[in-house]
Amino acid sequence: MSTHRTFTMIKPDAVVNGHTGAILEKIAASGFKIVAMKYTQLSLRDAQEFYAIHKERPFFGELVAFMTRGPIVSAILEKENAVEDFRALIGATNPAEAAEGTIRKMFATNIAENAVHGSDSDENAAIEGAFHFSGREIY
Repeated sequence: MSTHRTFTMIKPDAVVNGHTGAILEKIAASGFKIVAMKYTQLSLRDAQEFYAIHKERPFFGELVAFMTRGPIVSAILEKENAVEDFRALIGATNPAEAAEGTIRKMFATNIAENAVHGSDSDENAAIEGAFHFSGREIY
C-alpha cells in the first residue's frame, strides 16, 4: 500500500542559484502538500550516511562534496501516488534527457548537479524522511 508521501531535497546548486521559490511553487502547483520542510546544510557525516548506498561508486566522494558545499531544503510531500508523481515532476537524472517542463529540465545544471532529489520508492521515502525529520516536525 502506498504511503502517499515522498521525500525531496532541493540541492545546493538550485539553492545557491536562487531556484528554491520557483521549485517549491512548481511542487505546490502540482498538487503536493508540504507536511515537513527545513532549510539546513548536511554535515560530511550526514551526507556520507544518507548516500551510503553509493559508497562503492566512483562518484561517491564528489557527491558528498557537492551535497555538503551549501544549504539544502528538505521536505516531505504528500499527495496520492506521491513517489511516482514526484519522480515524473522532477524528470530524468540527466537534465539533457529530462522532459520539457520538469524541474530538472528547468533548473538543473548538469547530471551531477541536478537540482533536486526525489525518493524512488515508498520504502525509501519513509527512510529518507525519517533521516531528516523527527516525528514532531511532520504535520
